[in-house]
Amino acid sequence: VVNTCAVTNDAVSVSRGKIRQIARAGVNEIVATGCWTTLQPERALEMPNVTRIISNDRKDRLVSDILNLPPEAFDLEPLTRVPLPGLHRRTRAFIKVQDGCNNQCTFCITTVARGEARSRTIADVIQDIQFALDGGAKEIVLTGVHLGSWGYEFDSHLTELVRVILRNTDVPRLRLSSLEPWDLNADFFSLWEDSRLMPHLHLPLQAGSDSTLKRMRRNTMTDSFRQLVSAAREMIPDVAITTDIIAGFPGETEEEFAQTLDFVKEMNFAGGHVFTYSPRPGTGAVRMKGQVQPEIRKKRNHILRAALDESAKSYRKKFLGRKMPVLWESTSAMGERGWQMEGLTGTYLRVQAFAASPRWNEVDEVFVNECGGDVLKGVIADRG
Repeated sequence: VVNTCAVTNDAVSVSRGKIRQIARAGVNEIVATGCWTTLQPERALEMPNVTRIISNDRKDRLVSDILNLPPEAFDLEPLTRVPLPGLHRRTRAFIKVQDGCNNQCTFCITTVARGEARSRTIADVIQDIQFALDGGAKEIVLTGVHLGSWGYEFDSHLTELVRVILRNTDVPRLRLSSLEPWDLNADFFSLWEDSRLMPHLHLPLQAGSDSTLKRMRRNTMTDSFRQLVSAAREMIPDVAITTDIIAGFPGETEEEFAQTLDFVKEMNFAGGHVFTYSPRPGTGAVRMKGQVQPEIRKKRNHILRAALDESAKSYRKKFLGRKMPVLWESTSAMGERGWQMEGLTGTYLRVQAFAASPRWNEVDEVFVNECGGDVLKGVIADRG
């Protein structure tokens, strides 16, 4: 079973390449599912050894469809849930609480591929979190296509879900994935009074020019984004705010690009991603006038990446000489120096340190004494 992606043209190419790779390995029956399969089922069926496609709206029936059994067959007796995070030696468990999106951003094909926004119940989410914790996961990451829309169907809000999770589980570390700025208000940040909620917010900006944001049909402007970031930094100490930017969106003039670059520098992000605009058939942007030449898109991408890299470096340096809790995600034997540990802080910074024995999936206080490249280095504090 290959779960395909269609968020960019590169993602489609990777998905198609994976199918070809599996076919070359001798797999004669391949089932394709996911976003690209949903958007272009005919092309998916043309891929080597793809014998069946299952669209996103039938993903919950994938196993029963493949086995040609009715879904009810799986309800005849209880099935034992295997706590996968521990089994696969993962320190973090990603819990999907929501799918689909009701936004109509003109660059995005996700709304078509994933359908309307829909939320999972609190009870189902809590159950999955408990399974993950039982499997040994130390950090839970809440995910969704439009995470901030969770609960809109039953007159609730993501704030309530987070509160219930913190109240009803013993999760050591809880992290939120990408959040659209317009789904949040200053009161939302009061959740971080509980130290188990990781101080990291990923807030996609996409552009720092109001006119570009309007063409993108984003539900925020630069001033409201600025106010939101200011509120977050005031209420969450040392919060890491990361973002996404699109370079070379249709119609982006030199003036608009300069506005975006200036705004990115002003926000002083802790990091982020820059995506070169990728025309997606079926989106509003692909029909817009003023398509930016590919070489200009790439140039703007490099400039924006450099600006983000600079602010990320500045953010990392502020932790020099300080102690930070780190969840160790990997260990490597290093001879006389012991074990090299690598893990993540609550602010999503990567840290390395040495230990006398492996500390995988443990949390230690680390005294940071070096900032090298994208990684902080330090010494594990005395646990006694």
